[in-house]
Amino acid sequence: MKLTLRVWRQRNADAEGALSTYEVDGISSDMSFLEMLDTLNEELILNGQDPVAFDHDCREGICGACSLVINGDAHGPERTTTCQLHMRSFKDGDTIDIEPWRASAFPVIKDLVVDRSAFDRIIQAGGYISVPTGAAPEAHATPVPKPDADFAFEHAECIGCGACVAACPNGAAMLFTSAKVSHLNVLPQGAPERETRVLDMVAQMDEEGFGGCTLTGECATACPKGIPLMSITNMNKEWLRATRKAGKR
Repeated sequence: MKLTLRVWRQRNADAEGALSTYEVDGISSDMSFLEMLDTLNEELILNGQDPVAFDHDCREGICGACSLVINGDAHGPERTTTCQLHMRSFKDGDTIDIEPWRASAFPVIKDLVVDRSAFDRIIQAGGYISVPTGAAPEAHATPVPKPDADFAFEHAECIGCGACVAACPNGAAMLFTSAKVSHLNVLPQGAPERETRVLDMVAQMDEEGFGGCTLTGECATACPKGIPLMSITNMNKEWLRATRKAGKR
């Protein structure tokens, strides 16, 4: 395959960025999208040019690091992570636009790499559970109803990639935050911090400068792990419950 790539190049967060055009040839349809970018970078290095900076880690679709907007879609045309997107999703002769996540809370570090530490701070604000001292408790000592366990596992699948933010026209982080709140709050181990967790995490989300949610649903459509939009509704209920309880104290 021969492709025309229009790649966002930006030296740092303060520099002006622009799309640069590159031609790549000999791309196999079995290559992953990141392997295609590796091929481009090998050519750039051989020609004495600065390679394109892009984020990646496991390349197995479980870490969420490979954050790219491809032809206007978070992670590209398939509902998967960028590392699991293969070049057979494109045609010979295609022009492909490759950009970083677009959100004020995710400033560009260089080229296609953005700083997603805002997500870490949201989790740090309340993503913990009380741990009593002493020996580890028996695994079956605290029964968990299967519907609750299923609900928790469904939301724990969130890998924090940020596709929900990139896809949202408002740059909201509600789907990510609600997934983290939901999977911790539904389990008995998370009960002691149930109210403070949702209040603290939502407050931190707002402080980071993410946009407001208008429930357009683009976040759930782009999520590679299928976190449901109903997760946001659940978090809103948790937040109202915690707010009312705090107001009665």
